[in-house]
Amino acid sequence: MAFISHAQITTELTGYVKDKTDLPLIGASVYLENTAKGAVTDANGYYKIVNVSPDTYNLVVSYLGYDSQTRYNIEVKSVGNQLYNFTLLEQSQNLSEVIVSNKNKVTRPRETPLSTQTLSAVEIATYPGGNNDVVRVAQSLPGISPSPGGFRNDLIIRGGAPNESVYYLDGVEIPNINHFSTQGSSGGPVGILNVSFIDNVNLATSAFGSQYDNPLSGVLQFEQREGNNIKHNTNFRLSASEAALTHEGPLFKGKNKESKTSYLISARRSYLQFLFKLIGLPIRPDYWDYQYKITHKIDKYNTLNLIGLGSIDEFAIDASGSIDENEQSTLDQTPFIEQKTNTIGISWKNRFKSRKGFMQTTISNNLLVNDFSRYKDNENQKDLYFKNDSREMETKLRYSLTYYASDWKLVGGFNVQRSDYENMTIDVNEGFQYDTNIDFLKYGLFANATKSFFDQKLDFSFGFRTDGDSFTQDNDLLSTFSPRFALSFEFADDWKIKASVGRYFKLPPYTILGYKQNDVFLNKDIDYTRSDHYVLGFEHILGPASNISIEGFYKHYEDYPVSVRDQVSLANKGADFNVLGNEEVESVGKGRSYGLEFLFQQKLSHRFYGIFSYTFFYSEFTGFDRSKYLPSVWDSRHLVSFTGGYKLRKNWEVSARYRFAGETPIVPTNIEETTARYPDIVLDYNRLGEEKLGVFSQLDVRIDKKWNFKKLSLDLFFEIQNLLMRNSSQAPEYVLQRNDMGSIIEPRNLVQTANEDGKPIPTIGFVIDF
Repeated sequence: MAFISHAQITTELTGYVKDKTDLPLIGASVYLENTAKGAVTDANGYYKIVNVSPDTYNLVVSYLGYDSQTRYNIEVKSVGNQLYNFTLLEQSQNLSEVIVSNKNKVTRPRETPLSTQTLSAVEIATYPGGNNDVVRVAQSLPGISPSPGGFRNDLIIRGGAPNESVYYLDGVEIPNINHFSTQGSSGGPVGILNVSFIDNVNLATSAFGSQYDNPLSGVLQFEQREGNNIKHNTNFRLSASEAALTHEGPLFKGKNKESKTSYLISARRSYLQFLFKLIGLPIRPDYWDYQYKITHKIDKYNTLNLIGLGSIDEFAIDASGSIDENEQSTLDQTPFIEQKTNTIGISWKNRFKSRKGFMQTTISNNLLVNDFSRYKDNENQKDLYFKNDSREMETKLRYSLTYYASDWKLVGGFNVQRSDYENMTIDVNEGFQYDTNIDFLKYGLFANATKSFFDQKLDFSFGFRTDGDSFTQDNDLLSTFSPRFALSFEFADDWKIKASVGRYFKLPPYTILGYKQNDVFLNKDIDYTRSDHYVLGFEHILGPASNISIEGFYKHYEDYPVSVRDQVSLANKGADFNVLGNEEVESVGKGRSYGLEFLFQQKLSHRFYGIFSYTFFYSEFTGFDRSKYLPSVWDSRHLVSFTGGYKLRKNWEVSARYRFAGETPIVPTNIEETTARYPDIVLDYNRLGEEKLGVFSQLDVRIDKKWNFKKLSLDLFFEIQNLLMRNSSQAPEYVLQRNDMGSIIEPRNLVQTANEDGKPIPTIGFVIDF
């Protein structure tokens, strides 16, 4: 739907329309909904709609014999428009006319017909409270719990641990998607990915495709757009915590109208360290990141993509200035972190000339260098009591073949991975020190078949994968065989019942595998963690742009790691700035997470868009006593999420996000041992569940105003986070009692710091395209 614009400047909208094998569709009709503006694709599947007034639209494509498709909430700017590409699927019958129906508007992949959500680039960029952080935006999707305290970017999906999800960028696995990430887990306070690169984000919380190895709770796929292959554009963004510069354009264009090669490149810089110094906070988070993508179209049937991203992080403290109790606690307990990450991947996609399929080969390398230190005297960096100096590197080869045989879609392939992990750990308080190095191969096979029956009313998919490695004992391709099935049946017009059953395995983190004592790998005999998913749901399509659904889910865990030292499941240990699993564990634990999830989604229509969800769930795990289930530290029982926006006239937009989570269990602090070992905080796992965090409740509001000029477009936004001024739900913090001179009082006495009142956080920022 288009809205009235008073701008006199016009621009153009371009993109490609292709079939399921990524080959061009010639003569497809592309038009802006409720306007007379449109175009027809050429021999390359390329379209160009000219004389378009900058505004917000829904973009529709239709082609004889194919399902029509709509991209909602397309933001057309005078400068800096991306390519809007479509992939159309064939209709079940060779119809003599183009049919546009509700079911062609709201769709999900047939292999994963439920528990899947997608966010577009526009939705991500204007998300209230998201601060242009793609990962933080994903936290608002249905079924995802906020991190305890709301500070980190952990993805806690339907009661599963933060390290149970995997992340793919254009088909390349990226183990670390956050700055200052927790080794062995994934969370950190700020995402690495640049929102200016992202075309869409897809989250699957069950029924994972067989091509993905290691997911237990979620698969998050980031699809990047291609750089402009006709002209150069630059984007500059200034937000609450960082500045980002992105540039794109053609390479080797010469005198041609368009180039076969395009690029995207960006760099981001944090300025939080300067803000924190200005307002007197003692922490200094400092980071850089970079990202790039080069696309080269060899010919009509072959494309090469080179992608990369990385980060440079430093987390330090500054003791200058006056320090109150809360700041003293932070000053004493904050670790020193120096972390570097880098991912590079090259993929080759070869489409068959028969239009019956394609194959894709990807080679990638991931590197994480992590130096994590804690001192008894942080101010002078003296009396080191914990240090973890580690390096992990993965080199991966992934091959997949997709073939269409009659009405069947067949997918198969393999992956091979070399893992190289080094770690030097010192733990003075626990009394151990070790150096470790492991270098091994991990490998897997996968296959999947999908077919539609009864005029596409019944979609059925089944597949399997199996994994093994050369390091652990008693794990092979037979012991990790994991079948999965999914179906979707439209039993009445615009009503569907959906179900999936699947088994999934995960290799424990390197921090667990590499742990040594007396030069012996104590966790070499650990099993892959197993999770069985059962999901049943109903969906009703209300109209071309809206739907409601309800899903029931049950996840059963086996062989979950349990800490030998603390006698609890790792699911009960949380995920703070620490190293997960750097200890002896046994894979004897069980777990279960189950609940119901309701969802209403409204794509852009009549100026409004929004998504509302409510999830009720239980998340429980056992220790060595497999009959005694304890709640996980993210067992909040209730999750509410709403995000929506309204498009006003003259390029104004108002949007809001609200999130709620119920009380979550915490592990109380052992006061006696913490007093003796401070600043090392010792938790009392025997009292798990005796105390709970208060509810998490946060409302964020954002206002955007856009201007379009001949050679520049500007988006100015104002945001207020925590508009309801709710207190942050954090575990009690402690600090040693000090006198007026700042010296520790003897005998030592541990006192709890006061909770700070919740305050609204206003921010302002802008985005310029030129």
